[in-house]
Amino acid sequence: MSRARRLGVLAVSGALALSYAATTVPAQAADGPVAATQLSMVQPTEVRYLWAGASGLRYWLPESGSTQPHWLDYAGVTPPAHAGPDALATGTDVVSSRGEGVVTQAHRGTGVTATVTLPAGQTYLNAVGWSVLTKDAAGALHVLRAQGDGTTRDVPVTGLPSGAELTGSVTTSGSVRYLAVGYRLDGAVSTGLVDLADGTLGVTLAGSTAVTYNDRWLVVSNRALRTDTAPGTAPTTVTPLGSALAVVGDQLLSGNATVLPAGQEPVLQATSLTTGDRRTVLANSSGSIAPSLDGGALAPAGPDSTEWNVHRITATADGGVTTERVLNLPAHRATVDGLMLAGGELLLQGNPTHNGGYDAVYAIPLDRDGRPTGRQSYRASLLNASPCLGGDAACPQLEALGDGRFAYLSTDPDSTEAVHTANSRTSFSSAATGSTAGRIGTGSGRYVLYNGGSPAVQKVGDFARGAGGSVALSRTRTAAAIWGQRLWIPGSTQGSVVAYDLKAKKNVATVETGAPCTASELQAVNAWLYWSCGSAGPAGVYDRATGRAIPVPSGQARLADGYLVREDRTAHTLLLTDFHTGTATTRTVARLPAVDENTGGNTGRWTVDRFGGNLAHLTEDGRVALVTAGVPTSALAQMEAQTDAVPGPTAGAPWQPVWQLNKPAAWKLTLADGGGTVVRTLTGSATAAAVRASWDGLGENGRRVARGTYTWQLTGTPRDGTGPDLSVSGTTTVD
Repeated sequence: MSRARRLGVLAVSGALALSYAATTVPAQAADGPVAATQLSMVQPTEVRYLWAGASGLRYWLPESGSTQPHWLDYAGVTPPAHAGPDALATGTDVVSSRGEGVVTQAHRGTGVTATVTLPAGQTYLNAVGWSVLTKDAAGALHVLRAQGDGTTRDVPVTGLPSGAELTGSVTTSGSVRYLAVGYRLDGAVSTGLVDLADGTLGVTLAGSTAVTYNDRWLVVSNRALRTDTAPGTAPTTVTPLGSALAVVGDQLLSGNATVLPAGQEPVLQATSLTTGDRRTVLANSSGSIAPSLDGGALAPAGPDSTEWNVHRITATADGGVTTERVLNLPAHRATVDGLMLAGGELLLQGNPTHNGGYDAVYAIPLDRDGRPTGRQSYRASLLNASPCLGGDAACPQLEALGDGRFAYLSTDPDSTEAVHTANSRTSFSSAATGSTAGRIGTGSGRYVLYNGGSPAVQKVGDFARGAGGSVALSRTRTAAAIWGQRLWIPGSTQGSVVAYDLKAKKNVATVETGAPCTASELQAVNAWLYWSCGSAGPAGVYDRATGRAIPVPSGQARLADGYLVREDRTAHTLLLTDFHTGTATTRTVARLPAVDENTGGNTGRWTVDRFGGNLAHLTEDGRVALVTAGVPTSALAQMEAQTDAVPGPTAGAPWQPVWQLNKPAAWKLTLADGGGTVVRTLTGSATAAAVRASWDGLGENGRRVARGTYTWQLTGTPRDGTGPDLSVSGTTTVD
């Protein structure tokens, strides 16, 4: 299914949360990835247990694409010593395999094997530990076990009621001492335990569903009996949450509930068969939960698909249970259809659901070198995403805004486009453009540039804090770029570029870049202005801080802080041009896949972080490689701020200022009264590169401060350690 056809109206429903799956690559002097990550499926990887005993398990991952099973040996576990097939307890470490008329048994701990030969006329039913259960031509059951001299001992099963007919159901569970068999008598179905030591049918319960047992208990259809109970003893009734799955010690494990109350996550629960008490054994557990031969159980659990682990559950001396994580299940990878970087966040767009679903964006926090540092989480879905145009570099077009949000184009009911921003399941804003066949230009913080196709208008969408989107400016379409609250557009003379302040609504600066043309493309990051005269060039960067004009290679490029990135579509390489010293030097930083899913370009196959960060690109196997740019960043600076006072403020309507910075920072906000006494101090870390604080008008003592004017001071410390701290100040009021 194409990406365009997967996009559509989304019915917002339950959360899809998942974490990152990262592979760290040792840092290298030469260019190369420092880590690799992936977009992972929401649904955890399925695991199937082929054998589970005292020393380990054999399992298969169906979604791996391989039919090869895996063995796992438990760390620090000493399996039971082999003492011959008649020592039934040592069978918890025995693996059986069937052949023509024989069953071969192997003790994993010692490697000792035994062979059970099926007598003529007997049919194999099941095997567990050292024992094999068969049925003869007359319908009678037999327990077979290998002997030391190579012969097979045959023990007829006794104790079945007269007239009983076997149903064919033979169930293994958490025991090598017993096998559960189903039989029908006078139209009623029951399940009983065959004692494999002597072939006698022991405890029996009516029913044949939800059968599970261990050496102590038999549970059938939510009723339980001890294996050593006297005949005629009434069973205990148990009411587990979900399905009865295993008995461990004196606890009935249950889970995989068909229906859960709203807001409740699936759990593995233990119900005491002696007291009826319940407790949660594993939170967020569902799927492949099964007993093991040693009387324990296995269950997967985790916060999400990329931290999904198999846990071994064993009995404690008092009949309770304990858990140990034994296996991490790798997350199943989803296809990445778009990627963005902004302020140390990697945003991945794709469809990580197993049932079709909708495209959405997921975020992974990165450290200063570009390595993942936290869990991958749902950021927002794409609502009514506009169809892509021929030649688009990515589908849909995406623009990370450096404040945790991203922008894309959506289609309104009248078929015209709107600039749409999103940063959570419930936080969406849009600004109508009245145009079609457009493209997103650049954007940062609250402002996003839109270049309309029909009509060919240029608009700036304004997405201020706490407000719906609006259009801040409409003009004739030209080359343009947004950085902070300034729109950069060509001036009236060749090579000149004008800065228009979107708040003051006037031109505030003119820069002579030295370009030999009226720029056909402009980009702006900090003091850097990139211009191009077209695909054939020339192109250059103007440093507004020093007045230097720096020639750079021509071609489709993306400007970042002190460098720009281009893609060589012939050689399938990613080229980084470092110009921060005033001289441009270009090097190859990555080799891209030779086969495209899209036409490449920024947010298609690669992306750069304009907010003091690095770069990322897709790999041949569909992962995302993270590359350190290795270029010094500019000093921490404020790009735009929204600090207007609000009525109150109160707990329900706090003062929530936003400072858009040019790179991530840790911050401290102090509020002082007219006498200079600090009444409140707030601290935090930037979301991407934006500081979002909240003050409810209370002082440090928890009481409301007096009415009046308060001075605020924001201090930011750059996360990357480059450059001095930032300090800005202003006032707000309390009424």
